[in-house]
Amino acid sequence: MTDPVEGKVLPKLTLRATLVDKVDLPDDLLESWTLLYFYPKDDTPGCTVQACAYRDEGAKFKELGVKLFGVSMDDLKSHEAFRDKFTLNFPLISDPKHELADFFGSYGEREWQGKKFMGLSRDTFLIDPEGKVVSAFRSVNPKETVSVTYDAVKKLVG
Repeated sequence: MTDPVEGKVLPKLTLRATLVDKVDLPDDLLESWTLLYFYPKDDTPGCTVQACAYRDEGAKFKELGVKLFGVSMDDLKSHEAFRDKFTLNFPLISDPKHELADFFGSYGEREWQGKKFMGLSRDTFLIDPEGKVVSAFRSVNPKETVSVTYDAVKKLVG
């Protein structure tokens, strides 16, 4: 079964990001494959595991010609501190109004430890060189997401 976002073209948005100042969607992602991963919050246990795994395995994606971006609702200052603390080697996009997350259906009601709140789900998306969503990975495990997404990306791209 395909995800409802698969086949859709990225919306036109400009968002702030670490390492590159800003990202103009879809323009800055055209002409190469891109992996966007959404995570709930900077410097939390699961998000740190996931970010560090992408940091450590990022060269494998780069060899396939795939750009990598992390996305959360945290502000740029928080992203920069998170990037610096863990030496993250890919941009973190700040989506404080959850505009990009809304497009992907990654923002909504969540539950953690019995409490309900509005926030991001841990989702990852592969974008083709034309700016179209090719694959969606929903509610991924932060410890397994890198190998799962890499295997899928390698089959499609490499």
